[in-house]
Amino acid sequence: MKVGFIGLGGMGSGMAHNLRRAGHELVVHDLNRASGTPLEEAGATWSDSVADLARSVDVVFTSLPGPVEMRQVGLGGEGLLSALRPGSVWFDLTTNSPAVVREVHEASRKHDVELFDAPVSGGPKGARSGKLAIYVGGDRQAFDRHGAVLDAIGDQVLHVGEIGAGNTAKLVHNCGSMIIRMAISEVFTLGVKAGVEPAALWHAMRQGAIGRSRTFDRVGDRYLQEAFDPPSFALLLADKDLRLALELAEQLDVPMRSAQLVREDFQEALERGWGGRDSQTPLLLQNERAGVTIKLSPDEVRAVLDQG
Repeated sequence: MKVGFIGLGGMGSGMAHNLRRAGHELVVHDLNRASGTPLEEAGATWSDSVADLARSVDVVFTSLPGPVEMRQVGLGGEGLLSALRPGSVWFDLTTNSPAVVREVHEASRKHDVELFDAPVSGGPKGARSGKLAIYVGGDRQAFDRHGAVLDAIGDQVLHVGEIGAGNTAKLVHNCGSMIIRMAISEVFTLGVKAGVEPAALWHAMRQGAIGRSRTFDRVGDRYLQEAFDPPSFALLLADKDLRLALELAEQLDVPMRSAQLVREDFQEALERGWGGRDSQTPLLLQNERAGVTIKLSPDEVRAVLDQG
C-alpha cells in the first residue's frame, strides 16, 4: 500500500517511521524540509507539496498542530481534496475540533474521499514505540475495510463512533488528565506545607485506594522533579486541547467549572512565557501560591517507585 504522511514533528515522525517499518511504501511532506531526511534514509520518498503527495498515494495521514492547519491542508487551493483520487482514505491524527472535522468530512464526501478523525494518545515516546491509543471517528463499515493500517502506529485502535467522536474522546481524556494533575498539585502542596516530606507523601498517596490505580505516577517524571524541559507534551499544545474541550462544552451547554479553573492557570503560565515547556509546568503556580518548594531527584523518584 502506498501511504502518504504529512506533518513530521515530534509525534508525526515516530508514527511515519513505524509505517515504513511495517513495509508500507511511504511518501512524506512537512513545512520543514530537514524533518524528512531521516525518513528518506529509511526508504521513504519526499514530496515537495501536499497536492503532489496526494496524487501519488492511496491512504494519507496528517499529524498537524490543530484545526486551522488541518482545514488548510485539506481544503486549501493546493490541499488534499484538490488532488486525492476518488476512493482514497484520509486519517487525520490531529487533536482537532469535532466541528471542524465534521466540516472537512462533508467536503471529503463530495470528493469521494473517506475521512476519519483519529487523534492519538501516548506522546512522542508512544509514537516512536507504537504504544499509542488511537480514537477513531468515522463510518464503521469503512473503518472495518481500511482501519488495519492503524495497527502499524498504535496498539490500542478504538473505533468510538461517527465522525468527530474520535476527537470528542481525545478531548475528554486530555481535559480530565489536566484537571487531575492540577488537583494533585493542590493537595500535594497541602501535605508538604503541613510538614510531610515529598517522597514520603508521594509514596503514601500511591499506596492508598485511588493511588493503587497509579493515578499519581504521572507527576513523578516532571512535577516532582521540576523537570519541564524539554517537554514531552508542550503547554501550548495542551492549552489548545483544553480550549477545544471547553469550546465543545460551551456548544453542548455543559458546565466545566474545574476545567475553567485549570485554564486560568494555563493562561497564567503562558503569560509567563512557559508555552514551550512541559504541560505540567502550571503546577508550579500552586507551589508558589502555597509558598513551598517541591523537588525530588531522579534517584528519589525511583526509590519511591521501587517500593511498589
